Amino acid sequence: MSVSKPRRPIRHGWFTAALIAVACIGFGAPPASAEPVAGCVPAAASTVLSPGVPLLDWSENVAYDAAGNLWVSRIYRNEVQRYDGSGRLTATVPVEFPGAVRLGPDGLLYVVYGASPTSAIRPGGVVRFDPAAATPRPEVFVSGFTFPNGAAFDTDGVLYVASTATGVIKVRRDGTVDAEWTARAPGAGANGIEVRDGIVYLTSNAGPLGRVMSFPVDAPERRTVLADLSSSLPGVPDFADDLLVDPDGIVYVATLSGKLVRIDPRGGAACTVLSTEPMTSVVAVPGKPGELLAGTERGGVLHIRLVP
Repeated sequence: MSVSKPRRPIRHGWFTAALIAVACIGFGAPPASAEPVAGCVPAAASTVLSPGVPLLDWSENVAYDAAGNLWVSRIYRNEVQRYDGSGRLTATVPVEFPGAVRLGPDGLLYVVYGASPTSAIRPGGVVRFDPAAATPRPEVFVSGFTFPNGAAFDTDGVLYVASTATGVIKVRRDGTVDAEWTARAPGAGANGIEVRDGIVYLTSNAGPLGRVMSFPVDAPERRTVLADLSSSLPGVPDFADDLLVDPDGIVYVATLSGKLVRIDPRGGAACTVLSTEPMTSVVAVPGKPGELLAGTERGGVLHIRLVP
């Protein structure tokens, strides 16, 4: 099923700025900063997909399929785009306000739709389709969510959706929601999410802004704050968008202020490895340790090389 015809886009950047302004009211001491510390070497970045039309080509999320094609959510074009290894656009799939793109255990690509405040009236959810098809056709996997944004699978194929409006939602393999688990999980403000080794990692931008936390899959009420990120402005928190957890358990968070923040959950140390343009998402390059791609608000995609 194709999830709707494109409509006039909501200006997501303005909405984000409003969130920052509201969240800053009433803050006392500034949150923990993510500035360079000993042992945190700066990363190098270059552009692999050039920015397009401002705002319209905003790249909300990036992901790879099993064949190594890159998929980019163009939230204001109401579509996800497929690029081959040379950066050539090979397919577009209509999805209304697409958010996270994730490869499922069945080889299908799962895309969050309705990643917009308009989902309060027109609910969102998740669609799926065959990424290898010449003309992929999305069908609804689960629906009824308000402002779904991030998504992640665990090793059992269970899908976790981060809803900015309501919190983390657990979706079973058959597309039904585990309401009991969901009621115990973190609430409004949820954004980026990943699951690794039985632990859920989450960014949240409500109470306070820029929070990065973790909790066990089996005990979502047991939460650990990993970091509260700050922007380059003194006393102003950052907006934490999507995140990545590498094979060593290190967390990388993309932020509105243009930082890529490295967090070591074992000691809680956080530092900035890259300062660039506002980033929305980050994904590991398959088969190339230490190399990442990041989506940006301008619409380009950055290649980031981490230094061991």
